[in-house]
Amino acid sequence: MLFRSIDLHTHSTASDGTNSPGELIDLAHATGLTTIALTDHDTFAGWPAALAVAEGYDMEFVPGVEMSCASDQGVSMHMLGLLIDASHAPLTEAISLSRDDRIPRMKKLISNLRSAGMDVSFSELSANVGEEVTIGRPHLADLMVNKGIVRDRDQAFAEYLHNDSPYYVEHYAIDGTLAVQLIKASGGVSIFAHPGAYLRGEVVTFDYIAELAHHGLDALEVDHRDHDAAMRKQLRNLAHELDLLVTGASDFHGTGKLNQLGENLTDPAVWQELRSRANRVA
Repeated sequence: MLFRSIDLHTHSTASDGTNSPGELIDLAHATGLTTIALTDHDTFAGWPAALAVAEGYDMEFVPGVEMSCASDQGVSMHMLGLLIDASHAPLTEAISLSRDDRIPRMKKLISNLRSAGMDVSFSELSANVGEEVTIGRPHLADLMVNKGIVRDRDQAFAEYLHNDSPYYVEHYAIDGTLAVQLIKASGGVSIFAHPGAYLRGEVVTFDYIAELAHHGLDALEVDHRDHDAAMRKQLRNLAHELDLLVTGASDFHGTGKLNQLGENLTDPAVWQELRSRANRVA
């Protein structure tokens, strides 16, 4: 049987990655991946270019998205939707609301930083980001690097842009249970991304994850750089209790983060099961 190397969580310049969709697929092929999902934040814009390059390599391309969500207690979280139908109106409307709210949110965040004496502006940020790109904090981090405020994205997030920072500003995000339902209604499958990444800020409770499972959540992304061994064990046990699948992925962003393509992978049998649950198979 042909060995499959499956990475179900990556980003391109359509959101906050540093590689174009085509470059991402080139890198994935060079890394030896056989299946790759493009899951940019709140956008499908990178799919056509990525698919075109993947077809040239005879790679399996998985259309996906990373949706901005919140728990019932208002805790920020991210939901991966794979094999979704981008023409499903309720899903696309929810994603558009989140994406559109990122601009006023970013302006307020920059205002907070300027009040603290940091020389950054929205005009500088927008000049470096394409009109169709989903604007996010990593773009602001890059501007801070370029202006010598921080050395890299990691320092920017650790000191200024993390979820518990005094400068942080929330943006519109639908409840995670609704995200799961919309993904399923569009024919896709849902994976709760890095649910135990507590170093980023507050994480949702296990009780809320049980609620997500009740509403049809398919899997937990357990094998992720932001989960230590103890957290991975807890999440695997929880997935077993809730009858959820377990996935692994890189959450690759290019040069913006340390994450490397294929550093965490999904078992082929798990991917086969996820594909079988989707009404629309790529």
